[in-house]
Amino acid sequence: MTDATPDGPDSAHRRPEGLDDATVEALGKLSESLEVVEHARGFLYAFHRLTGKADLALGEAVEQLRQAGHHGIADRIDREIVGRNVIEGRWTFQIVEDYDDNYYSAFKELEQQARDELAAGKRHLFEAEMKEDRRTHGLRHHEARPEVDPHAGS
Repeated sequence: MTDATPDGPDSAHRRPEGLDDATVEALGKLSESLEVVEHARGFLYAFHRLTGKADLALGEAVEQLRQAGHHGIADRIDREIVGRNVIEGRWTFQIVEDYDDNYYSAFKELEQQARDELAAGKRHLFEAEMKEDRRTHGLRHHEARPEVDPHAGS
């Protein structure tokens, strides 16, 4: 499918008929907030991975302490810290699952519903219009979208 407008956003990034500026701006802010949630989720997964990696390394340290003859401290660390919950009753995988199931998924679903109801499901309309305002039309590396190779698929 080709777009009739050769020098502008593709149809997926053009404002639907009748969509007002205030709604585009509000959807842009909603998208921005989702991006922050995605970033936070990345940190949560990093926390999960780093905590797990630390626990495995701690297990190795305990074994090395035992091999070095320090059984008392090794036993104490093994008993009190290795495999310990990071939050009452939870390991990090449980925190990640709870975040995903009870916050992240609800946020994504409502953001999608807002776009579907208000903008025919289109994403990044605010950014697409900002790009149109900021780019230098006709200048290389300021194209509205990638050029389609007319010879592709022949």
